[in-house]
This record gives sequence, C-alpha cells and structure tokens, in this order.
Amino acid sequence: MSDSLEQYIRYSDAVEVKQPDEDRLIRETLDSVSRMGQKVFDKHRHAMRGAHAKGHGGLKGELKIYDNLPEPLAQGLFREPRTYPVMIRFSTAPGDIMPDGMSAFRGMAIKVIGVEGSKLLSAEPDALTQDFLMINRPVFPAGNVTRYLNEQLLQEKVVVSAPEEAQQLLTTALRTVSAVTEKVGIDLYPTALGITLPETHILGDTYYTSAALRYGDYIAKISAIPLSDNLQPLMGKTVKTDDPSALRDLVVEFFREQSAEYELRVQLCTNLETMPIEDASIQWSEQESPYQAIAKLTIPAQEAYSPARRVYVDEVLSFNAWHCIAEHQPLGSIQRVRMQVYEASSRYRHEMNQQPKVEPRSIEEMPD
Repeated sequence: MSDSLEQYIRYSDAVEVKQPDEDRLIRETLDSVSRMGQKVFDKHRHAMRGAHAKGHGGLKGELKIYDNLPEPLAQGLFREPRTYPVMIRFSTAPGDIMPDGMSAFRGMAIKVIGVEGSKLLSAEPDALTQDFLMINRPVFPAGNVTRYLNEQLLQEKVVVSAPEEAQQLLTTALRTVSAVTEKVGIDLYPTALGITLPETHILGDTYYTSAALRYGDYIAKISAIPLSDNLQPLMGKTVKTDDPSALRDLVVEFFREQSAEYELRVQLCTNLETMPIEDASIQWSEQESPYQAIAKLTIPAQEAYSPARRVYVDEVLSFNAWHCIAEHQPLGSIQRVRMQVYEASSRYRHEMNQQPKVEPRSIEEMPD
C-alpha cells in the first residue's frame, strides 16, 4: 500500500447522505426504546440503559498516545503524544439484565478524561471527557437506520416479552445452526443481540467502533486489541457461562491480581465505495487499509466491581459516541439514530432512578 496521503479519503460534510424517510424511522425507533424502557422498569422497578444494560466491571486506566505518529494518524485526540486517565466499562448488548448464558455482543466503553474543546452533545459542551464506544465485532449488523429499527423491534419483543428460558434455548439453537452453516461456508446473519456468537473470554476479545467516525481530516474506524502477554492466551478462549454473572466474575478475578494492556488502532478509509459510511454492516477491507497503532490502553490491577464502583459506573456514568470533540464526530445513519436513542435512554434512566447525570472532571471521581 502506498504511503502517499492521497490514498486516504478526506472528511467533508458530503461523505454523509441522509437516508430516505430517516426522520420517521428515528421517531419509530425512539418510540420502541421508550416502550421497552418502561417495560424493563416495570419488571425491575429500576430503569436500565436502552442498550448494554448489564455491566461486567468498571475500571480505571490510562491512554498513552504514541510518539511520532505520521500526519494521517496524528489527528484529533491523537494529534500529539499525551497520557490521559480513562474510565472503562465492559458490558453486553441487550437493554435488560440477562443471564450470561444468553449470547450477546460485548461492549467496551472508554471515557477519556481531560479532553478540552467543545463537545457535540449540546447538553454538555464544556465537559472534559471524550467517549469511544466499541463492540466485539468489526461491523454493526444493523448497518443503517432502517435495519436498526427492525433490530430494535426484535430486541423489544425478545428481551422483554420472551421468558429467559426461551431466550436461552433460542441462543443454544442458533449457536448450533451457526456452527453447522459455518462449516459449509454460510455466514448466518447475526442480530443486534449477537445471539450466534460463541462464548469467549470477554477480556480476550478485540473491540471495534464498527461504524465510521471522523478522524480529524480523515474518516476511520477504531479498534482496541489485547496487547499484553497475559491477555494473549484469552483471545478466542472458550469459557463457560452457566453462572448468570460469569463474565463479571472473569473481569473481577483477572484484575484483582493482574494488570492488562490493549492497543488502540485506527483504520483509515481509502475508498467510499468499498468502505461505505452509510452502511456499517459492510466490513472495511484490512488488505486495502490495515489497522495502524495509535495508542496504548493500560489498566492496572484493581477491584472492578465494588458496590460503590458498580453504582457509579452503572448508574451515574453515561456513554455516547456523540459525546466527543468535532474531530471525532460519528458518521452514518446508524450513528445518527444512536445519538438520539442513547440520549433519550440516559435521560429516562437518570430521571427514573433519581441519579445525577454528570461528566467526571477527574479520575478520582470513580470510587475504588
């Protein structure tokens, strides 16, 4: 691949194209999220996140931007070598608290602290934080606003209406079908819940923004890949999830004794036809544009799930990809709908649970 800057697509407003009937589809999605949130509240007498309701641990760490990055990589938050404190939340995708035996996409949400500059969310323009939201899959299966609505309606029906036993039976059946179809070369379409994914160690997964975002003068996707020697054996490692809190236990037991390192990497867009902005379900070719290292995420040993920390991370904190500086604006219809969904969910959750909605200004605000 050539090193010339001309290979990378420059960001402009023109790279986004509003989708047909997008406003109506977003309204219908918000209506479904509202119904689901109310049903989950009635079930638990407690409001949950509309997505990634179940947390598996909250962690303190630091993000070190690498020195001497070439100009296309030295953009936005990563334009100069600095070290930032970060808060990290591991989670799974459904908008309800489900047993870990029900397969679902896992999430890694990173809140970088000490980031100056106005933020895109109008409610918190002066905050000193920047969020990056990632899941353990390089694409977002519901890759546009139309499919996102369909997946939201499915999640509303499956997560809220179906008994947990039926959901776990469905997971088992679809895993079996997925394993068989994979052997004969058929890729079973995954839902937004990720119900065809295998049960792997949550700390050994690679996490991706999945959808595109602005990367300063360019367009990109970002990933976090296990880097330290103690994480390498966990990559792809199958684990048992019979216990309903198995993933939390894996996170807590690991970080009680050990530290860990992940590496942040960026994949720059080189072709808007093969690397589309408006369809996040299409994987960008790593042959055309490989992920390139930009920073190291270091997480020291700590208690990841103390009562005080759980309340702070799961109840007080919010994560939204649109809580960012303009240089990292999320792109595409999937990102535009998620901005409104995540904001509506956060407002409802904080109001119903009578918890303050605040953006931290110091890492010390996260309890030990």
